[in-house]
Amino acid sequence: MASSHACNLRVLVAVVCGLLTAVVLGLGIWRLVIRIQRGTVTSTSSTPIEFCKNGGTRQNGRCICPEEWKGLRCTIINFCENSTYGRFTFNRIPVGRYGSSLQVCDESTLNAGNPLAVRQCSLNENGEIELQNVTIGNCNQTLENLENQIVNISTQSQNISNEAQILTSNASNLTPENIMSATRVVGQIFNTSRNASSEAKKVAVTTVSQLLDASEDVFQRAATAADSDDTFSTLIEQMETYSLSLSDQPVVEPNIAIQSVNVYSGGNEGSTGVLFTVLKGTSNSLTPGSTRVNVDVDKLNPNEQTELQLLLNTSKTNVKACGFVVYQNNKLFQSKTFITKSDFSQKIVSSKTDENVEDQSASVEMVFNPRYNRTEFQLHSYACVYWNFSMKDWDTHGCHKQKVTDGFLHCHCNHTTNFAVLMSFKKEYKYPESLDVFSTFGCALSIAGLALTIIFQIGTRKVRKTSVTWVLVSLCASMLIFNLFFVFGIENSNKNIKTSNSETNNTDLNSNVMLRQDTVVISNPKCTAIAILLHYFGLATFVWMGLSAAQLYFLLIRTMKPLPQHFILFNSLIGWGVPAIVVALTVGIICSQNGNNSQWELDYRQEEICWLATQGSSGLIASPLLWSFIVPVTLIIISNIVMFIIIVVKVLWKNNQNLTSTKKVSSLKKILSTLSVAVVFGITWILAYLMLTDNDDIRLIFSYIFCVFNTTQVPWHMDSRLAWHLILGNNLFFFPLKSHRLY
Repeated sequence: MASSHACNLRVLVAVVCGLLTAVVLGLGIWRLVIRIQRGTVTSTSSTPIEFCKNGGTRQNGRCICPEEWKGLRCTIINFCENSTYGRFTFNRIPVGRYGSSLQVCDESTLNAGNPLAVRQCSLNENGEIELQNVTIGNCNQTLENLENQIVNISTQSQNISNEAQILTSNASNLTPENIMSATRVVGQIFNTSRNASSEAKKVAVTTVSQLLDASEDVFQRAATAADSDDTFSTLIEQMETYSLSLSDQPVVEPNIAIQSVNVYSGGNEGSTGVLFTVLKGTSNSLTPGSTRVNVDVDKLNPNEQTELQLLLNTSKTNVKACGFVVYQNNKLFQSKTFITKSDFSQKIVSSKTDENVEDQSASVEMVFNPRYNRTEFQLHSYACVYWNFSMKDWDTHGCHKQKVTDGFLHCHCNHTTNFAVLMSFKKEYKYPESLDVFSTFGCALSIAGLALTIIFQIGTRKVRKTSVTWVLVSLCASMLIFNLFFVFGIENSNKNIKTSNSETNNTDLNSNVMLRQDTVVISNPKCTAIAILLHYFGLATFVWMGLSAAQLYFLLIRTMKPLPQHFILFNSLIGWGVPAIVVALTVGIICSQNGNNSQWELDYRQEEICWLATQGSSGLIASPLLWSFIVPVTLIIISNIVMFIIIVVKVLWKNNQNLTSTKKVSSLKKILSTLSVAVVFGITWILAYLMLTDNDDIRLIFSYIFCVFNTTQVPWHMDSRLAWHLILGNNLFFFPLKSHRLY
């Protein structure tokens, strides 16, 4: 009777699972048809395909072009073609840049691997692109040697400046020591007491621009030197002084622009203010004509082309000349309080007058229109600051915010120095929609099927008298817990935080408080905890799948031998212990790398959903998803494939002439048995790798193919981009729900 009861229960479970499978498959096919129909209806788009040409990117309704191109659609050439000059050859050079020769210094020289010569691509007086003459360097000259030649800079300024420019032409190769040496050299070239030539100073501006192309990390390491603060400050002050000597002839390089203007001459006192404007342009580099100076102006007048504008009030002073310096980034201003982690445009502008005005008669008004992708980021806060040379850091004293109008951030300061608007941004994440009715139904089926399987395995363990129960129950338990956390915790509660796109509502105009970093991370410990639990039970599911395959391997290959001693205990330690070790190591390493910074949460998990981050500091290759999930899962699948091949060859498809039973087994039954074992071993998860394509339509097709081949093993959830999104960390998940009908 007991055996008959167990058999009836098995049949009932099989019927229920079959019906649920049919329902899920039917809904899946119906949903696929609806998606295809919608795709054919909405295939047309009003957005022009590839509107921005030649690598340009469309941001905020306009094209941002690479340096080699310009124009509304990045279709106008802005470079010099490949060229030769004597024995030197040069590749394409963007306008305003120096190109390095393909010929480099010999390995026996001090500058082995550095270019032998450089030449500039520039615009002539008629606006035509032309190449300048070649400047040849000394392969046995180094930046450290140039420092020792500063004493002779008045007589050798041109040669020293040229050598420094050549030695810094490849910013990617610069070391922190190179940065410091070059900064000291060009700082002394700008020093008025050294009497360097005007041409040498213009070349030194190019050197500074090239230094600003070096990575932020190199500058931060250079800033740890004992005299770095004084070195950088000396260069900044010397360039401010140099800005007064240009006589309305601007010097513009990709990362720095310097311009001066005569304000007062004779006995007239009609000048009320000097207006300095920086225009946006079509690239991220400063170009000739991107700065303007107007005198006798009484108010700011920014327009849609303005990125930065500064009004220097000189009506109550005897100022005769004003100088302005614009820095493309803040790398020379290494702050101890403001941490830069992004590449947002943080332009810095300085104003310098020919009089040292100690009172508050010279004031400054500024407007900034920061350049950033407004579809991906939102301005969170900003602070009006100036560089305090005594503190060697940013300071807010004497500066305050004013109203925000038309996207312009307004500041007012009662002194003249290096000004900046420090900004912090919050990323605009695209949170996935909540589970719809279909997905909720699929999740309910998954949870019900898992619970039914666990109850069946436990309820019939005495009748079946099999050792398989513990492994299968552990496998189903890990999947069940994962599904519960997935349904009730996968969504990040931050998606419900209401944010406004209005920059006026995101900033407090009454409080000009110093910022700490340029990106804002909204901490969510609950979401991080859910991600840790999903990580753990997700890994545990695959580990138990591997242990289930190993157990089946022992039962089929070692049919007459007992399982190894303490097999269940050993499996339990592996199944529940190994995932815990992997998760603990992952969290510990990421926490140690970030210290007390809450940024560690987004280095571990995504913000869109509470699951592992798909991108590390160096992309996918450094992501926790790859090393703490994809690699272990792949190893488990590979081991299962090996055991599957052995079982298929030695058991399922091997005919034993001594056993009459094997002679009666048809090929169809062998095929069905092989497919059943493949599903139990999780071999069909190989199909998930086919969904790594970037094409959404192809990914969708493979997702449903995956679903069909894993129906008795896998419940699927959320969107239509199913299956491997668990591994890729997007919106959809498959997880194993086995029928456990082994043979």
